[in-house]
Amino acid sequence: MNVEHRSPMNGEHRSPMNATHRSPVNRVTVVKNYVVLLRGINVGGKNLVPMAGLRSCLEDLGFANVTTYIASGNVILASDEPIAEIQAQIETALTKNFKLHSELIKVLVLTRNQLQAVVDKKPEGFGDQPAKYNSDAIFLMGVDAAEAMRVFDPREGVDTVWPGKGVIYSQRLSAERTKSRLNKIMASPLYKSMTIRNWNTTVKLLELLKDR
Repeated sequence: MNVEHRSPMNGEHRSPMNATHRSPVNRVTVVKNYVVLLRGINVGGKNLVPMAGLRSCLEDLGFANVTTYIASGNVILASDEPIAEIQAQIETALTKNFKLHSELIKVLVLTRNQLQAVVDKKPEGFGDQPAKYNSDAIFLMGVDAAEAMRVFDPREGVDTVWPGKGVIYSQRLSAERTKSRLNKIMASPLYKSMTIRNWNTTVKLLELLKDR
């Protein structure tokens, strides 16, 4: 397991929230923890983003308690900003601070309750036999599950897909994974509105959120 947390250096002070986005004095602000899924980084040797650099970038934006989990673009952070603002700030900062193909980069911000629902509402038995099946959560960005399901062409006896709220659950028979048709979704324009995490990573991110 690779969970990394960046704390301010000795003598260094960072405001826990971005001073340029302070809320009005009369409004009560609530700091919440979020999981942030970055699409399109560190894939196939392209769009390389070092985790230490990512944590530093996000802290410079004013986010607090920034933690990364493995290198596939998983972040847990705290903020008092609205989800849409968090997403916009991170997407802009990524393309500004790292050498990336911007059209491939997207950010999905989820609350603990949203991620909890993904785990709680999984299909029966999904993810329970990791030796037999490869199980993935395909998170959707700005597209609903009914529309996304149309781009899947599961091979009978190999692939199974189920729609969920904001997610597609995908399972492949490990012994026949070379026959899977899951990769066919990459040819669809909707693929740019999806980011995939294996089930173990999905569950671990929820555990990390609960530890906050």
